[in-house]
Amino acid sequence: VFGLSSVAQVVLGRGDFGQHLSINLGFGIGVTLGIHAAGGISGAHLNAAITLTHCILGNLPWRKLPAYLIGQFLGSFTAAATVFGLYYDALYDYTKGNFTVTGLTATASIFSTYPAPYVSLLGGFFTEFMATVMLMLGILIIHDEKNNGALKGTQALLTGILVLGIGLGMGMNTGYAINPSRDLPPRVFTAIAGWGMDVFTAGHCWWWVPLTAPILGSLAGVLIHKLFIDFHNQPVPESGNEKGQPAVETS
Repeated sequence: VFGLSSVAQVVLGRGDFGQHLSINLGFGIGVTLGIHAAGGISGAHLNAAITLTHCILGNLPWRKLPAYLIGQFLGSFTAAATVFGLYYDALYDYTKGNFTVTGLTATASIFSTYPAPYVSLLGGFFTEFMATVMLMLGILIIHDEKNNGALKGTQALLTGILVLGIGLGMGMNTGYAINPSRDLPPRVFTAIAGWGMDVFTAGHCWWWVPLTAPILGSLAGVLIHKLFIDFHNQPVPESGNEKGQPAVETS
């Protein structure tokens, strides 16, 4: 809701009620609050790519995957519907009732991501891949207690700032979906709400890129963290052991 409504305000307000920065801030604030809301209940699984990565790594039982994906889909779909209702009058005034994916009064990008006109499919895929690499790498670093992890209670805020940073630096080409469950449900909603099947054919059938690139990027982020950081972490010192030997000291 925070992210999509910030995009709606910038687009429908024709730049008078926010700029690119406000969109990134909106998504960062939304992520921070989402983690606070669901962190103690489910571990705040807000991203399908990261949830699937945890299942592949064995950190999350596969039996929980369907429930998490359904929850993510319903949450994102409901957010799109909420923003649509919130700004319906503004949408109608901006488009004169003609909801389009492309053109001077295109509004589909309020809800889902689409590549910029100059971006090739390969370039867009690489952008989404690298942005998700940075997302996953940043999340692992923030929660890495064996290294220099964040202070307890600050993880949600830092993750929101991480998303803000990704948007500020990597948002121009594709709108940085970095999350299948952020992109697909609103796309389905727009197909139902009046934009039609163009939402799936626009941008050389762009819709599948925000589904696959974040998954591969998330896995690559884990690999990079494992190779260049985790393998080199010193073991966490123990208070003692059963044999009475001194704990290993670490710097």
